[in-house]
Amino acid sequence: MSASDDKNSDGDIMSIPGAKDSIDQSTFEQILEMDDDEVDREFSKSIVFDFFQQADSTFAKMDKNLEEKKPDYMKTLSELGHFLKGSSATLGLTKVKDSCEKIQNFGHLKDEAGTNNIPEEDARKKLMVTIKQAKVEFAEVKAVLKKFYNDTD
Repeated sequence: MSASDDKNSDGDIMSIPGAKDSIDQSTFEQILEMDDDEVDREFSKSIVFDFFQQADSTFAKMDKNLEEKKPDYMKTLSELGHFLKGSSATLGLTKVKDSCEKIQNFGHLKDEAGTNNIPEEDARKKLMVTIKQAKVEFAEVKAVLKKFYNDTD
């Protein structure tokens, strides 16, 4: 099935169930505007699918750091959260971005807003929950985006 056969090929990603809750339309549309071909959308698709790989890799690093608890692991988790927050914000993936901001803050031993200090053990517990939540949010938005790009793999 080609992109032109799908009702979403006109760029209306927001018509896909789940998109409104997890994607900022204006931000994502800016990415779509960079496509030379509005049917194939090769440029934006490559950016989005590169993000998928980046997110999978980053979540794996987060899990490893939480498990191993090496020196400076909280700092590393904060940096990973910051990294993924930026990438997800660029694409307009709001839920993932918000969770990654919390990961960044917890890694700095701050509350989710980043204003108050919290003990390391509290931050670690919150990180475990928030990373799990971010993975779920990522899986949901990934499904929306794969549907938008007609990728059934």
